Amino acid sequence: MSLPADRNALAFEFARICSLAAVKVMEVYNSDFDTRGKADRSPVTDADELAEAIILEELAKCVPDVPVLAEESFSAGLRPDTGRAFILVDPVDGTKEFINKNGEFTINIALIEDRTPTAGCVYAPARERIFVGGETAWAGALKPGQPVSRDALEPITTRQAPEGGRTAVMSRSHADEKTVAFADSVGVTEKVSAGSSLKFCLVAEGLADVYPRFGPTCEWDTGAGHAVLKAAGGDVLTPEGDPFLYGKSDTDYLNGAFVAWGRPDSLTQG
Repeated sequence: MSLPADRNALAFEFARICSLAAVKVMEVYNSDFDTRGKADRSPVTDADELAEAIILEELAKCVPDVPVLAEESFSAGLRPDTGRAFILVDPVDGTKEFINKNGEFTINIALIEDRTPTAGCVYAPARERIFVGGETAWAGALKPGQPVSRDALEPITTRQAPEGGRTAVMSRSHADEKTVAFADSVGVTEKVSAGSSLKFCLVAEGLADVYPRFGPTCEWDTGAGHAVLKAAGGDVLTPEGDPFLYGKSDTDYLNGAFVAWGRPDSLTQG
């Protein structure tokens, strides 16, 4: 298996692909689209399927021998042998946000190596905002279909938690009692809502300090946001403080609870 040595360059290649796929996503978003139900009863639209087809085609050109685990293909029964290195794709993360047309959905691509993300891109095309992470993290404005220039983006880093209390970012539609209780236990004094992988990105750019999630997610929901956050100086851990790992084929790539921290050392701070 051959992968580019430069993880920043690969992350920007993912950004290019996200921008390309976003053109079709926004065409559907701005139309009178239909919503269908998958076998697991989760919603899907033409945007998910059209974007995934574009992403898979482009990935086959730039990293042809790297297995790709993509949400819609997986739902259709495709089970690639992920192995040591593989790519995660969520063509539209936050389908409920997409359907509600609040703009808080994203296109996600991430590289997983030895069970941890090493490069990723999160793109929110309706908001024209992109987040890229390899060894370094960047964010900036980008229109769908626009070429991605590293010089046009700004480096981002996480912040040290303020002494007066932490800010937690919560799921707009999935914050439960256990999540709220955890936030209170680590000194959260302010809570903000966001959809999809944008929650990771708010922590990555220093606008929040922690994102706890106790409800179910899949690996393609979290890989790209995790990559961006890690590149910005943060990390994702289990609630007990252990590494949050990928490649969980035994659970059909279903995640357990996790906490995204702006500064991992803040886990020990009250």
